[in-house]
Parts: sequence; C-alpha cells; structure tokens
Amino acid sequence: MASQQNSSTWSNQLNGAMEEIDTAMKLIDESDVKSAVKEILAAKNIAFYAGGREGLMMRALAMRLFHAGLDVHVVGDMTVPHLGSGDLFILTCGPGNISTAEALAGVASRDGARILYFTAQPNNKPAQLADLVFKIPAQTMADDKASVAVLPMGSTFEIAILILGDLITNAVREARGEDLAKMRSRHTNME
Repeated sequence: MASQQNSSTWSNQLNGAMEEIDTAMKLIDESDVKSAVKEILAAKNIAFYAGGREGLMMRALAMRLFHAGLDVHVVGDMTVPHLGSGDLFILTCGPGNISTAEALAGVASRDGARILYFTAQPNNKPAQLADLVFKIPAQTMADDKASVAVLPMGSTFEIAILILGDLITNAVREARGEDLAKMRSRHTNME
C-alpha cells in the first residue's frame, strides 16, 4: 500500500511541476524572444551575470551561445572584456532588487553596453537600466511565501530560463545559417 501512495504522490508532484513549467513557458511573449535574439545577434561581445542557481542557468546559455559561434563571457571569469558600445550585458534576477545585479547593470549602462534583463519582477531594480526587460512569468523567491506551488522558491523561473536559453540559441543558430554539426564542432575537446 505504501508504494502505491508514494507512486501517487510522485505522479502528483511530477504533474504539478510540469504544469508550473508549462504555464510559465506558454506565458512568455514571443515578441520578447524575437527582440532578445535580435539583441544577441547585434552584439560584439556578450557578458552574462546572475547569482545562485540563476547563475548556473546563465552559464548554460553562455555555453550554448558560444557553441553557436558568439563571443560570450561570464562575469567573474578572468576573460571578460571591457563592455561598452556595441556590447550586450545579459543578466537575470528573478526576484529583482539584488545589489550585485544592480551594480553591474549600472556599470554596463554607464559604459554604453546594452542590457537584456530576464526577470519575473519587471517593476523591480535593475529593470529601469535595461534596454530590454524580458518577463518570465514564474514564481521566484519574491513571491513564494504563501505559495502552493510544487517547485520550491525560484525553481520554476530557473527551469524556464534553461529551456528559454536553448530555444533562443536555436533561433540564433538558424539566423546565422548554421547547422547542428557546426555547433557541435565548437564543443570543447578538453573534458
């Protein structure tokens, strides 16, 4: 009997989690995706920043855009170039109001880089500094306190960024006229 109950609980948890992700992804505005792809394609250098688990999702996007042939960097690594005019700073701060994200957006803006900002809270800082605010309508730590969601804290937002990043990469690759073999050819041989 216990295994049936665990199976039911697992099934309910899985279905609830998938529904949360599905809902968030379906509410993303397709025009925002097209605008993000346009910003990415126009950039000379691209630098990424996010903290915590969102930072892992940004690293995944940076890696895929590197595989797609773009000049990308992750803030904190030694190879991040000076960002200025013609460059793009991509950051995510699901709940908004994170001091490091605000400070880095301020530097990028001051020095002339464009800013693409992924968030679930478009009215919170540093949205006012962004050239493009990309809203991902998903739960974050800013609104999880009274939640009945299956996925904890900002997990839905983070998973949405991961999926969105791969879909954006597909659009970038297609716009550049590159097939998957070309993308695979850029994958590291140092692992």
